[in-house]
Amino acid sequence: MPKPVPTGVSGLNEILRGGFPPSNLYLLQGAPGAGKTTAALQFLLAGVEAGERCIYVSLSQTAAELESIALSHGWSLNGIRVEELSASDAVNGAADQTIFQTAELRLDETRQAIERAIEEHKPSRLVYDSLLEIRLITGDTPRFRRELIGFKAFLAKRNVVALLLDTQNGQGVTGEEVEGIAHGVIRFDKSLEEYGAVRRRIEVSKMRGVPIADGYHDMAIREGQGVVVFPRIVPGAARESIKPELIKSGVDTLDEMFGGGQEAGTTTLVIGQSGTGKSTMASLYSTAALKRGESVALFLFEERLETFFRRSEGLGMNLRQFHENGQLIIRDFNPNEISPGEFAQIVQEIVTQDNSRVVVIDSFTGYLNSLPHREKAVRDIQALLKYLARAGVLTMLIVAQHGLLGQNVGIDVDVSFLGDTVLLLRITEHDGRLRRNITVVKKRHGPHDLDVHELFIRSSGVTVVPYNPLPEA
Repeated sequence: MPKPVPTGVSGLNEILRGGFPPSNLYLLQGAPGAGKTTAALQFLLAGVEAGERCIYVSLSQTAAELESIALSHGWSLNGIRVEELSASDAVNGAADQTIFQTAELRLDETRQAIERAIEEHKPSRLVYDSLLEIRLITGDTPRFRRELIGFKAFLAKRNVVALLLDTQNGQGVTGEEVEGIAHGVIRFDKSLEEYGAVRRRIEVSKMRGVPIADGYHDMAIREGQGVVVFPRIVPGAARESIKPELIKSGVDTLDEMFGGGQEAGTTTLVIGQSGTGKSTMASLYSTAALKRGESVALFLFEERLETFFRRSEGLGMNLRQFHENGQLIIRDFNPNEISPGEFAQIVQEIVTQDNSRVVVIDSFTGYLNSLPHREKAVRDIQALLKYLARAGVLTMLIVAQHGLLGQNVGIDVDVSFLGDTVLLLRITEHDGRLRRNITVVKKRHGPHDLDVHELFIRSSGVTVVPYNPLPEA
């Protein structure tokens, strides 16, 4: 089987199972600014790095504009031959001609110029930017199709892998007349929500002969990296851990509530109002795992890193030293700047590279609140949790409830089905005193204690004791 041609785009090779099938023509579709040109340049730069000859045929952008795009990422176009052509003369002048069909003459001249460049340079990779100008020249769909079919045959005889860039218009026309001709079609999607950064996605809507990872995948355009694609998590891709083990908190009475400890490969929801001790529970399990010599990954969406360290140190848990030696991996995110796909990939890479045994997302509520479509984000996180479960990781999701006191509290989005275990923390008021209560509401694996316990958080540490009602006055 022929070796795939690498795309040069991080993450896209994984979706295409290695890259583009060789000697074929591919279509990149998307609105202006979606990332088509940047991805095309990455494709050619990968060819230059592999010692291949590359051509960029531009009917819509000047060589100076392409150079500017490359420089914005710190790239050089050295090794890429830029053929700068113009179709505007044909379009503007067609109405002035009454005897000669200027459009057809200009189309012939454009085709001949491209074919001469290919014959002279003998490239392995080619980018054609863009098909909109060719549509304007041809003026009718049958002629446009015939032109593309002839160009495809010309390239196939010379074993050229070509990317054709196609711009969508305001009515959503995507050039369906081209999709049947192209060997593969990749769509770039860009949307601007009411708040936050632009959201970008990519879809391989067609790829003959390749079992692609279909559907939308999150992507971003990063300075110095260009287009970066974040393939959706496939839970079955994780190497399954078959070693059963109980993960302990370091507090015996708390472990007894879980029947001896929490199982590896499960998800625990720590639910409670503000001030109930949710993040303290996360720090407690993290500290115990680190003292056992295990690796821990912590993802913060609300609390600053320094605040987290100081809060933990105030409870006698010195996590700073573990972070400095690399045993504790912490990522502090700006929620509005990260997509579900990128977040899932970061978690997957850290767990794989560092063999983390405990993963904490604090808070999951803050993560959801930063996304425009929270219900979809819940489905995305479910795939990630399944991946972590197969890898034998204990995942703790910190989930905030509304309000400060009382029982009539809730959660914006129902996430209870995500947890194998649910730990409920509450604050009650009795006779002028606030008391923290802790209860294991749910545990899928094995027995657990249903009794309500009282949680004490002091500078000396965390204590859990059976709940005793205060005596009546």
